Amino acid sequence: MQQTANHHDAERVVGYTLHGRRYLNVTHRCTLRCAFCPKYNRTWDVQGYDLRLQADPTVAEMIEAVGDPVQWEAVVFCGLGEPTLRLDDILEVARDIKTRGARCVRINTDGLASLVHGRDVTPEMAGCIDALSISLNAQDELTYERHCRPKLPGAHAALLDFARKARAHVPEVTLTAVDGLAGVDIAACEAIARDLGVGFRRRVLDQVG
Repeated sequence: MQQTANHHDAERVVGYTLHGRRYLNVTHRCTLRCAFCPKYNRTWDVQGYDLRLQADPTVAEMIEAVGDPVQWEAVVFCGLGEPTLRLDDILEVARDIKTRGARCVRINTDGLASLVHGRDVTPEMAGCIDALSISLNAQDELTYERHCRPKLPGAHAALLDFARKARAHVPEVTLTAVDGLAGVDIAACEAIARDLGVGFRRRVLDQVG
């Protein structure tokens, strides 16, 4: 086995498996500073995997971490950061694994990619991204900003616009909200998803993965 010079790299988790799905730990950088995110509570552990990254994995490392994509129910771009900050890289990985038979390729996202990159990025996902799980997390801007603490103004409206536009290019779009956060109205969040014509999933506070 090849030795690596960097001790951190030797222990770095790029890919991990939960429930038959292969998750890729893309980056720890994020557009949000969610008060309920494990890393802001000084833990990087998700289901027994330490997701702390000293450096973002390369495209080649992510592809290697997937292995044979056919074996997975889904390959999911995630991490304790925002994967679409590395949009070009994850789409390159997605195209590669789709050509090799990946059944489902999903991005777990805050829905702010278009806001961050300054253009509508949803058409770029066509044909290589099968599903988006978008963290809505609150029914209105005030509650959203209280819990998610976005770095960019207009984030709540931007994620709704992203979800609306993504429907045309990505077969399965789902909004999620965390039940248990003060002031978050799960029924109202579900109604927003219904109005947008996308799916909805309730998540439970402190249950990640």
